[in-house]
Amino acid sequence: MKLAKQLIVSGRVQGVGFRYFCQATAIESNLKGWVRNLSDGTVELHVEGEETDYALFKRALYDGNRFVGVEQIEETDIAEASYREFDIRY
Repeated sequence: MKLAKQLIVSGRVQGVGFRYFCQATAIESNLKGWVRNLSDGTVELHVEGEETDYALFKRALYDGNRFVGVEQIEETDIAEASYREFDIRY
């Protein structure tokens, strides 16, 4: 089943390569959408794809890498936008 989500991620997620990590992980997970930093220190993502791929992606965000420290992910269902790739927005 296909889904579309907005995620707001908080923790140690800015200045640590988190957007690039999200992009690489989304591409590996066959997900489309985008990621960007917000002025309050959180990171926003719009993600579209299959439910099983999304579940693995979300788990990978929590696992992070040695620089990233995700504390919380706020998740909201959104309308599908039919993205063609996964971009980093500035």
